[in-house]
Parts: sequence; structure tokens; C-alpha cells
Amino acid sequence: MEIKYLIKGIVIGFSIAAPVGPIGLLCINRSLTHGALAGLATGLGAATADAVYGCLAGFGLTVITGFLLDIKCLLHLAGGLFLIFLGRQTFKQAPPPRENANTPFQGYVSAYLSALALTLTNPMTIMAFMAIFAGLGLGVTDKGYAASATLVAGVFTGSALWWLILTFGTAIIGRHLKPGFQDSINRLTGIILISFGAWAVITLAIPAG
Repeated sequence: MEIKYLIKGIVIGFSIAAPVGPIGLLCINRSLTHGALAGLATGLGAATADAVYGCLAGFGLTVITGFLLDIKCLLHLAGGLFLIFLGRQTFKQAPPPRENANTPFQGYVSAYLSALALTLTNPMTIMAFMAIFAGLGLGVTDKGYAASATLVAGVFTGSALWWLILTFGTAIIGRHLKPGFQDSINRLTGIILISFGAWAVITLAIPAG
């Protein structure tokens, strides 16, 4: 019967990953600039963070979850500043010369870690998992450890599946783009990422209610 929890996890992971946000933009940009594997490394970083937060929600680790929610403003600030940094780097990024098109990308680890850090500093992710797991009665106290572990594996699989589709689809489309178009994409992506980051920081200064 564990297969049904795997399927539920896949659906949850895919649904949480699919809305296009900062990570999606980074994934698309890196897929266009450095190829599908660079974009996939970015996506897998986000999928790992989704699995981490899925563990916290699924296994009822309330102490850790409560601590993260207590420092959500700090996480929000860190995430916003990191987005501004990534946006600035992307804006200044020059497309690889065509003669170096076959040179292997060397930044897979940094692509993975940047997406992992960015997703982990988004308090909305843990809140989304808590709400979904509680609403569907999918916590460890409801279904047991084996079911929760299967569910978390499904979350990672579903999230990774979305990033796989997005990155390779983007890379295929990118092959048909004119070389000079990449510079415009980098600048536009950088501006959007900086805007996301700036808005995250600004909202912290706006009193709630």
C-alpha cells in the first residue's frame, strides 16, 4: 500500500515545484546558457530542499519546524539578499562564446548549492508543506514512518520530474534561439531576480496588517 503514498508525494512535489518563481527563472537561464544539465543541477537543489521540508512536515519534527518559523524573517531577509546577489551575477553574465560551446560546464555543484540555499531560505515552502500534509492527514502520527518516508521520496521524485521536464524542454528551445538573444535573456532574468529579492526585503519593513 506504500505505492499510494509515493504517488501522493510525487503529485505534491510536482505541484509545489511547478509554479514559476525565482528558482524556475534560474533553472531556465542556466539551461539556456550552460545546457540542460546545468539547469537540472539547479532544479535538483530545489528538489532536495523540498524533500528536507517534506521530512520536517511528514515526520512531525515540530522542534525544528518551530525554530525555522521563529526565524522566518531572518530567512526571508537572507533569501532576498541572496536573490539580489544572484540577479546581479546573472545580469552581468556574458553568454559563452560560440567557439566554447562544447566546453563542459564546471559549476554544477555551485548551481545545485545555490538553488538548495535559496529554496531553504523561503519560509513559504515549509508552511506550504505543513499545510498540505496536515490537510491531507499525511503526518507520521497518522500513517507511520514507512509511509512518511515513502511520501518524502515521492516529493523529491515529483519535484525532480518537473525540473527535468523544464530544463530539457528549455534546452531544446534554446537551440533555436539566435546567439545574441542570450545576452538579453541574462539581463532580463537578472532584473527579475533582483526585483524578487528587493521585494522580499522591502516587505519585511512593511508592518503586517
